[in-house]
Amino acid sequence: MKDIDRSAPVIVELTTTIDAAPETLWALHTDVNAWPVWNAGIDKAHLPGDFAEGRVFDWETAGLSISSTIMEVRPLRRTVWGGPAHGIEGVHVWIFEPTTDGGGPTAVTTLESWAGAPVEADPEGMRAALERSLLAWLEALKTAAERS
Repeated sequence: MKDIDRSAPVIVELTTTIDAAPETLWALHTDVNAWPVWNAGIDKAHLPGDFAEGRVFDWETAGLSISSTIMEVRPLRRTVWGGPAHGIEGVHVWIFEPTTDGGGPTAVTTLESWAGAPVEADPEGMRAALERSLLAWLEALKTAAERS
């Protein structure tokens, strides 16, 4: 199983409970091309083809262009992607855990590591920026899933 870089200078892990079935969350999460529709923090996103291991998707957030490689896909349960962006080596894990046997709610955990020279130059500032970004992403996912 792939994981974040546990030795990275910046690691953020957040969990929230969303009143939606894993299938609903998975559909939103893996439709990369639709991210900008429900997540205001993402300006553009393009994944040619299916959400599958080895695929590369391009996206823009906060004025930064990023290419991420999908490293692990466990349908309805877990994804991992990552890659270099502007001197930062990032690895992003998402975990979906049903809290009941029915159609929700689902515990959603997102964790991400950042390493590289820009991170080492300002680890606290980078940690704060990453935490803000992930909190906003979780809130956007929650809002989109709960109105579906």
